[in-house]
Amino acid sequence: MSNYQSLLRELPAVDSLLREPFLADLLKRLPRRVVLQAAQDTIASYRQTITGYADADENIPENIDLSPATLAIEVAALAEKNAGSNLKALINATGIIIHTNLGRAPLPGTAVKALNSIAANYNNLEFSLQSGKRGSRHEHLEELICELCGTEAAIVLNNNAGAVFLALNAVASGREVVVSRGQLVEIGGSFRIPDIMAASGAALVEVGTTNKTYLRDYEAAVNENTAAFLKVHASNYHMVGFTSEVKTVELADLAYQHGLLLIEDLGSGVILDLEKYGLPFEPRVQDSVAAGADLVTFSGDKMLGGPQAGIIVGRKDIISGIRTNQLARTLRVDKFTIAALEATLRLYLDEEKAIDEIPVWRMLTADVESLKHRAHKLAEGLSDIFGTDPVSVVKSVSRVGGGALPAAELPTYLAAVKLPEEDLHPTELIDRLRHTNPPVILRLQQDTLLFDPRTVFENQEATLVETVRKAYQG
Repeated sequence: MSNYQSLLRELPAVDSLLREPFLADLLKRLPRRVVLQAAQDTIASYRQTITGYADADENIPENIDLSPATLAIEVAALAEKNAGSNLKALINATGIIIHTNLGRAPLPGTAVKALNSIAANYNNLEFSLQSGKRGSRHEHLEELICELCGTEAAIVLNNNAGAVFLALNAVASGREVVVSRGQLVEIGGSFRIPDIMAASGAALVEVGTTNKTYLRDYEAAVNENTAAFLKVHASNYHMVGFTSEVKTVELADLAYQHGLLLIEDLGSGVILDLEKYGLPFEPRVQDSVAAGADLVTFSGDKMLGGPQAGIIVGRKDIISGIRTNQLARTLRVDKFTIAALEATLRLYLDEEKAIDEIPVWRMLTADVESLKHRAHKLAEGLSDIFGTDPVSVVKSVSRVGGGALPAAELPTYLAAVKLPEEDLHPTELIDRLRHTNPPVILRLQQDTLLFDPRTVFENQEATLVETVRKAYQG
């Protein structure tokens, strides 16, 4: 026991540890309390280790180094880690383009520049440069959205669930809204359409069956307390087989005949023709507007490729009522969303530019041969780490993700690493990669590590390989 007590006495005091030259520069860069806490935690960790050996009556390793200089190095590493941001940029090698858990759509470069400019300066968020009087934050985006979507008016909120909620609250609170049973979907984070409707004050009326709903089902549900029909696009699942749903144009006509409104939730926010690029059909916002929907809601950070936002487009008189709804302020967007969304939307004024500069679209339309070439390049770099035998290039598919095109399979090539059984276990390496800087997120299938170049930016490839090297070597 005396040996343990001797080692405990060797542990430096916190004050003396903070005076170590190695920590001098760190104390200038980081808040003192961060470095202090790291020093306290480091000493406490060693104290716990020593007492743990004592309690277990085990010998302490002879090479344990408790010198202030050695501990200072550990303090610095811990302080740097603790001072870092919890929200980190990472490398997405999963091949899932709109990955909800990884922040959905990465922004185009023009949007990033717009964010930097607005963040660093004052701006005209609610100030009219024309009149010199108070302005509205809604004015910055409305005209552009209307031009792209062929609509009369628009409002931007903080997410699409909020957009659906506010639209229902504004036009149907205390009244009934008719929805097909097959469209009562659950979206990300366990938010369900029936729950959102209930919170909005609208009363849900289900019609049809899970797989088939007809126009007559909607018509039979209309009464004096009906306010609207709600059509929800099933963007996060795909139903096949014996199915039937009512077209937007037919439902819009029926709503008009009965003096009702048609609200359509498109969710994914597509405004380009996907089939033109060899992708499965997905309804476009402007098509729903042209078909007669009074309000259309969609997300900004899915297929649109911009920041998180919920966008409502439609009739001017209804949008005006939504804008003055008291709940609109609780869901409004800030200057950063406006700046990033405007920059993203402006790219759509030139479709070729949108495809080339919006990361989501660049990944969606990536050439398979180019992906194969990049997979081989990644495999070469990984072979330098693991050797050539465990590394290969395999044909596979990428996914769109993010509640969009659930049935779409995008052909791709992966760099694959099959570690020998006696080597580091794949799950251990994946765990290490989650804690690297930057973290690397990838796929694991049958104990094989899979890296999909579709979602890895080309300027990240060298970093990815070097990060894997550091993680593997421990």
